[in-house]
Amino acid sequence: MDDRTAQQIAACNASGRTPVVFIHGLWLLSNSWEKWAAVMEKNGYTALAPGWPDDPETVAEANAHPDVLAGKTVGRVTDHYAAIINELDRAPVLIGHSFGGLLAQMLAGRGLSAATVAISPAAFRGVLPVPVSSLRSASPVLANPVNRGRAVPLTYQQFRYGFANAVNAHEARQLYDTYAVPAPGMPLFQAAVANVNPWTEVKVDTRRPDRGPLLIVSGDNDNTVPWAVAHAAYKKQRHNPGVTEIVKMPGRGHALTIDSGWREIADTALAFVQRFVQ
Repeated sequence: MDDRTAQQIAACNASGRTPVVFIHGLWLLSNSWEKWAAVMEKNGYTALAPGWPDDPETVAEANAHPDVLAGKTVGRVTDHYAAIINELDRAPVLIGHSFGGLLAQMLAGRGLSAATVAISPAAFRGVLPVPVSSLRSASPVLANPVNRGRAVPLTYQQFRYGFANAVNAHEARQLYDTYAVPAPGMPLFQAAVANVNPWTEVKVDTRRPDRGPLLIVSGDNDNTVPWAVAHAAYKKQRHNPGVTEIVKMPGRGHALTIDSGWREIADTALAFVQRFVQ
């Protein structure tokens, strides 16, 4: 655990407030949650946005030294966040986007969450739809088997399709320049074979009784995680005894947590959390 994360944990515990742990997905860093963290802090929570293991602190550093991002597996990253959560004095709220939404559900399935919001969550074992747009979004990585061990950047056009298709070109370029970093290829390869690999790490205990309340948020123009994928995850999760809800956000793409409409998504998540966790 790096010093910056340790300091954040200490500050969270000293605050006496319920922590909100933000989990980013592929092609982004923890700085993508800065505005969200401010909203949660203003509403009485304490925010913690750790990166994945060995993440650089800045986008510029990540783009200059992509190799440090390579080789991370779903299991390793999940265990990394579990170790952070276990250092907290209170069970946290988990909010994750894309692969972060998958990780949040995995952690909730370990009984580590007071409430969970999974936004455009990547699929886990048992989620069967594979829309063409999802395959196209993942193709920059999956098209070359060598990418399993690499960190793979997106071109602007690939980012435009996979993340920023629901905003104008000017905003898409701004988002790309501000947030986009290379992503480890391994998690996408793991997810691609999860339904045929009985030993996969990409699985969620959807029936654990202490999973806690769960909200799944889906953008109806999301090319990377379309509604069919999010709704299939919801159908698996709704068998849990805890509250399970899903909401479709009209006109939103995969960049819904960072684009100009981010506050609508943040307020949706906040309203859900406030119903269950103070």
